[in-house]
Amino acid sequence: MLSAGIVGLPNVGKSTLFNAVTRTRKAQAANYPFCTIDPNQGVVVVPDPRLDALSKLSSSKKLVPAAIEFVDIAGLVKGASQGEGLGNQFLSHIREVDAIVQVVRCFEDADIHHVAGSIDPIRDIEVITTELVLADLAALQKRAERLQKAARTGDKQSKAELAVIEKLLPHLNSGKPANTLALSAEEEKLAREFFLLTSKPVIFACNVAESDLGKLGAEVDAAQDQEGDLPKYTIEIHPAARYVKAVQDYVRSHLATEAVVISAQIESELVDLSDEEAAEYLKDLGVSGSGVGSLIRAVYHLLGLRTYLTTGEQETRAWTIHAGDKAPAAAGVIHSDFERGFIAAEVVHFDELIRLGSFAKAREAGRLRIEGKEYVVQDGDVVEFRFNV
Repeated sequence: MLSAGIVGLPNVGKSTLFNAVTRTRKAQAANYPFCTIDPNQGVVVVPDPRLDALSKLSSSKKLVPAAIEFVDIAGLVKGASQGEGLGNQFLSHIREVDAIVQVVRCFEDADIHHVAGSIDPIRDIEVITTELVLADLAALQKRAERLQKAARTGDKQSKAELAVIEKLLPHLNSGKPANTLALSAEEEKLAREFFLLTSKPVIFACNVAESDLGKLGAEVDAAQDQEGDLPKYTIEIHPAARYVKAVQDYVRSHLATEAVVISAQIESELVDLSDEEAAEYLKDLGVSGSGVGSLIRAVYHLLGLRTYLTTGEQETRAWTIHAGDKAPAAAGVIHSDFERGFIAAEVVHFDELIRLGSFAKAREAGRLRIEGKEYVVQDGDVVEFRFNV
C-alpha cells in the first residue's frame, strides 16, 4: 500500500490533521515542538460517493472502499539536514513514504507557539524545501564520488547515472526541488534509483482556524481581486485569506503543485461524530463538506492512483490501480489468475451506468463495451473481467 507522510514545522497542526484523516486519537497533539518522535501510521479510506450509488443499483450487501496509508512525521526545523532538532530521524522517515503532505500554518493564535516567532507560510515552506534540497545535494554528491571511479573504467550504467546527477546538482543548488527538473523518460527512470526526498510528489495543506474556514473562499477571491486589475476594495481581507492565497500562488509557480485548505481543528472534532452529525456541524459553520475528504482524494491522485469499480449482489468494491494500467494488470489486482488468464473486460463508465440506470440499458445503448489487453482502464470504469485459467 502506498503511503503519504504528513510533514511541516513543529506546531503547525500535523498530528491534529493525522488524527482527523485517520479518524483516531493515535497522534499526540501538544503545544510544544517535537511532541511526535516516532511516526504514527494509519490506513485511511478514500471517500468515494460512487460506491453508494452502485451499491443501490446492485443491492449489494457490502461496500469495500479504496485505502491508502498516512504517516505522521516529527516536525522539521531549520538545520535538519545537518542534524538539528530530530533532523536525521525526520529525513529518514520522509524517505520511506511515497508522497508528502506539507502542512502550512495559515492561522494566528497567540496561545500556540511558532518556532520562528511569527506567521509567514512562504518562509515556512522555503525552510522545509531548503532542508530537503540540502539533504538531496549531500546524497547526490556522495553517490557521484562512488560512481566516478566506475565511470572511468567505461561502465555505461555509471556514466548514465553521472550524466543525470550532473543535471540535478545545479538545479538543486539553485534551491529548486528535483521534481521540478524536466528529464527524459530514461533519465527519470535512472533518477528514481537515487531516492531523492525532493523527487517525491508534494501537496500542501493550508491549515486555517475554525473561525476562518466558513468565510475563507470569498475572502481569498477578494484578495485575488485586490492584487489584479480590478478597482481596490475598501473591505478588510482577513489575514488567513492572504496567507492561503500566497501559498496557492507560490506552490503553483515555484513547485508546480497545488494547495488545499483545511481546518485540522474542525476536522479533528468530527472524529467522534456520525456522518449526519458531522454534516450538520459543518453546515452550522457555513462549510459545505469535509476538507479532509478532499485532501485524501487529492493525495490518492497525487500518488498516481486511480480507481475502477466492480459491483454485484455480494459487494460493491473500489479497486486501486496505477494511472496508465492496462486491463490485464487491473484484473491482476483482484487475483493473479485474472491477469494470467485474461480474455477481455466488459466496461461501462460509472457516469454512463448511473445515467442509464442499469447494465441492461447500458448494453442496449451500446455503452457497455468489450475491451481487450491494450485497453487502459480509466478512473470510474465499472468492469467485469472474462478470464480462463
